[in-house]
Parts: sequence; C-alpha cells; structure tokens
Amino acid sequence: MDKYNIETLCVQGGYKPENGQPRVLPIYQSTTYKYDSSEHVGKLFDLAEEGFFYTRLANPTVDCVERKIAELEGGIAAMCTSSGQAASLIAVLNICSNGDHIVSASTIYGGTTNLFAVTMKRMGIDVTFVNPDASEDELQKAIQENTKLIFAETIANPALVVADIEKLARIAHKNDIPLFIDNTFATPVNCRPIEFGADIVIHSTSKYMDGHAVALGGVIVDSGNFNWDNGKFPGLSTPDESYHGMVYTRDCGRAAFITKARVQLMRDLGSTPSPNNAFLLNLGLETLHLRMERHCYNAQKVAEYLENNDKILWVNYPGLKSSKYYDLAQKYLPNGSCGVISFGIKGGREAAVKFMDSLKLAAIVVHVADNRTSVLHPASTTHRQLTDQQLTDAGITPELIRMSIGIENVNDILAEIEQALAKI
Repeated sequence: MDKYNIETLCVQGGYKPENGQPRVLPIYQSTTYKYDSSEHVGKLFDLAEEGFFYTRLANPTVDCVERKIAELEGGIAAMCTSSGQAASLIAVLNICSNGDHIVSASTIYGGTTNLFAVTMKRMGIDVTFVNPDASEDELQKAIQENTKLIFAETIANPALVVADIEKLARIAHKNDIPLFIDNTFATPVNCRPIEFGADIVIHSTSKYMDGHAVALGGVIVDSGNFNWDNGKFPGLSTPDESYHGMVYTRDCGRAAFITKARVQLMRDLGSTPSPNNAFLLNLGLETLHLRMERHCYNAQKVAEYLENNDKILWVNYPGLKSSKYYDLAQKYLPNGSCGVISFGIKGGREAAVKFMDSLKLAAIVVHVADNRTSVLHPASTTHRQLTDQQLTDAGITPELIRMSIGIENVNDILAEIEQALAKI
C-alpha cells in the first residue's frame, strides 16, 4: 500500500480483509495455533516457513499492526513490544553486548537515560551522552572503537530539542554504525526519520499512536538500509547456534536486524504486546493523522499565548519563530511538531506547583501525548532519578512545566491556563 498517502495508510494499512472476512481487524486472543503435522511446526521453529506458532513471537492481530506501522514509517518491517522501554532495550541489545559502547543525545526521556546509564551499564554496555546541538567535529569525538550506535529523539521529551537527523546520520554512517531515532513525539505523520538517514526507528506507542492512554506498547521499525555485514556486528553476521547456525545477514537479507530482534531477543525476553493492546493501538492509528493536526494547532495557539504572558519566564515550542529549533522544525517537521509544550513560570518551583494545582480541565498525570490536556513537573517526577547535572544536560530546570495539549476546544484550554495563572 505504499502508493497511498499517509492518511490512507493510517486507516487502511496493515490489514487487508479478503472476501467474507471481517472488515475490522479482529482480536486473535490465542496463545498458540493448530497445525496438521509435526513437520510443519518444525519448519516454523527452524524459520524455514512463515506462520504463527506462539504469540510470544508473533500473533495475527499484532502482525497487522506491525505491518501498518512499517508502512507509515517507510520501513521494511516492524516489531511491536509491550512498552516503549522494551522497544529501546531490545533495539539496543540486538547489536550491543558486554564491552560495547553507545552514544546518546543527553536530552532524551529520563527513563531512557536511566536505562542506558544504569541498567545497561550493569550489563557492561557503556554510554556517552552528548549535546545533540554539538558540531559534527564535537560529536565525532564521542565515537569510540567499540561504539555500536547513535541514539536520539526526533523531538526530545520534555526539552523539545529537535534533532538534526541528517547531521547525526552523517556521523553515524561515517563510522559504519547505525542511527537510532525515537520518533514518539513527532509520529510518522509529522516526520519519517528514515527519509533523513535514520536506520532504526523506535516509538512508545502508548503516546500519540494510541492516543487514548489505554494501551501500553512500543515498536521497533527497521529501515532495511543499513549494512550489518560490515564486520562490526558479529551477532548479525556470524552463525547463531540457537538456530542451527543461521546467519541473519546471509539468510534474512535486508530484514536481518528485525528478524534477529524477534526470533532471538523477543523469544528470550518475552516483552510481548497483548493482542488486545494491539487492537486498541490500531484503533488509535486510524485517527492519528486527524489528531496530530489538532494537537499541533492547539499547541501552537497555547505557545503563542504563553509567550505573550508576563507571568511566564520562557516558552519552548518548536513552532514558535523565537525557538532556536524553529528552522530545524521547518526542515524536519513542516506540518507541525507535536502537542507538547514546556515553559517556565516566574516564581520558580513553588509557582509551578501552585499553577498545576489550580488547573481543573488539565490533569496532573505521569503521561503525555494523549487526547486529554495534561501537565507534569518533570524535575520532581519523570526525571527525579537524575542528578542535578543530568537534569541540566537534559534541559530541565526547577521551574519547567511540561504541558501536553489535547484535542479539546483550544479556547477552553486557554481559559483553563488563564484562570490558573491568575492565582499565582
């Protein structure tokens, strides 16, 4: 269906019912599948034939959603996971092991920072955090002999730094390593990182893709463009004895990365999405293009209002001409960025808390990027495990408020903010 526009893919991608089949993607709520012969099942386990034999590895409902997301991102294949964190973990572990090193933007989501700096460090994988705004020469200095990838977010959560994807891709490919981009905030409706040189795209589907805050999930999308047979990735280019000596780059071609992620890591880690969650995700994807347009419209109006309010210290939103990322946003996100805004209120942390506690329509929740307007103080919640230096590197100050603008009527949202500011 790649000849269709992205709006049509949101609605009809992935699932193609045949004569007499359900019009809507069904929920295949089964752990296992029946076959008529042991020989057939054996071929499935040997990866000699395609099919479903256990939902931990693949399920018909999940498979259709994976196909849709791959089409939306312009990749060759995708694999859904139980959460966005699981997607990041599996994507990195697919090519990294004890003794390896990764380079990551310092402005990424706090949970991913902890994953890289704490949990993966215990696994023997080292990380160097870099300022994504740094020059190519500065970024090059972070690359080591054992560096396996560069990781960044299209739009950083919550600092809203817009990554220069082409710059990061040049550095990665110059060093024969892939670029991983977390595209959660932008979604493929507003940015398709593969078109700018990204090799692997990751999402927390719990955010805009679901849109209703009802289903945790993540996804890894493989561009199929990276040369994993360049000598730096033995896990992909040498025999896997757990599959009778299969060599992924030889036997799976362009799908080497995503195949290994599924049949080796998903097999062993079991971070499997439920068929029901995949079904709910698909419902969200069907309206993604409509919702993102409204999220971006509302967020732009709110950002402009805040920028002109004398109780606000600063506003960070890539759609504002005053943003240092405005030009990058116009390049990578010409149709809009996202519905998330960060801003600072005069009076620091105390004023920020009072503002948030005065909100009625917007809820204080540990979530972001769904239909309902919400608000959070990252320094004391999602990023509270970070050190002061890590907070500074991530662009998070004590007065910073992250506001996720929903798809309600924008005048109601503006009135909500105005009444809360009036109490400060």
